[in-house]
Amino acid sequence: MSLKKHLINALVGTAIAAVPATALTSCDLIYTDLEPCTQGVELRFIYDYNMEFANAFPAQVDCLTLLVYDGAGKYLATHTVTDRSLLSDEDWRMQLRLDPGEYRFIAYGGMACENASFEFTSPSRAIPALLSDLEVAMKPGLLGGQDGKPLHNLFYGQGTMTIAKTDTDYRRTTIYMIKDTNNLRVLLANADGTSLASDDFDFTLTDDNTLLGWDNAIIPTQTVTYTPWTSGNALGGITVTGDPIYMPFAEISTSRIVTASTARLTVTRKSQGTNVLSIPLAKTLLLLRSQQYESMADQEFLDRNSEWRLIFFIDEQGNWMDANIVINDWDVRINDIDDMGALD
Repeated sequence: MSLKKHLINALVGTAIAAVPATALTSCDLIYTDLEPCTQGVELRFIYDYNMEFANAFPAQVDCLTLLVYDGAGKYLATHTVTDRSLLSDEDWRMQLRLDPGEYRFIAYGGMACENASFEFTSPSRAIPALLSDLEVAMKPGLLGGQDGKPLHNLFYGQGTMTIAKTDTDYRRTTIYMIKDTNNLRVLLANADGTSLASDDFDFTLTDDNTLLGWDNAIIPTQTVTYTPWTSGNALGGITVTGDPIYMPFAEISTSRIVTASTARLTVTRKSQGTNVLSIPLAKTLLLLRSQQYESMADQEFLDRNSEWRLIFFIDEQGNWMDANIVINDWDVRINDIDDMGALD
């Protein structure tokens, strides 16, 4: 044995002897001829909770915040990734060196971006010491979006992992994400095929969904009014005489929609000062769930969708023809409804 290797082995033996036997793991040993072993977790992030059932994480998540808690729900660390070249790589994984123990991971997509629409609610926007105190809220002044842009997308996911003392490699797990932000595109069509003036209509959405807890549940605070981030006239077609047919539209961006939501979509005609329609949003959106989605739970259906297109038809008296709605290109007919209140 060479003098160099003899000295190394002597030092290794001295170092091991100085450590209590109960504290030793295979990764505490020093090897001269092998690379050091690793112990921790390797996380993959997937967003396939959509109607395509396909992973859209690389295409849609542009920044990532991972919070690490121990098994008792005590905060340990935050890891952020803002490099789009990493997040857009299907093969990218986040590796964390962790000691043996139980861990809980909470992931947010869209929180660490410069134009994020949501933030942590704790003082100074710090991460709370306990998982149960973790909350995120929509930033003030962003009801529906601003500056001609919708809310920046927010994604949420969570997972758990146990690292054993005997582990000598990274444990692998997947964090599945859900999209919390929605965009509604609402159009009005005149049943007689003529144009409607967009300046004569106001579109609003009311809901109490701006605060979310650690488990992504809505925490009731107060009902707010969302206004469109864009609106105008959409060209709906051409008459037989060659005249354009315009349809008023508005797009409203909102937070998570839940089955117990009190959200109402309202369209008001300014010239008459009356509501053209005022309907419960969640119940209306669930009308889309056709036979092909009959086994899908209500909340899953609302969460898997995030882009909604609704067309309401107006009769010659300027009232909503409540027997017919087009939602996401599906023609939904409502039977046995005498008035708008029947949807409530």
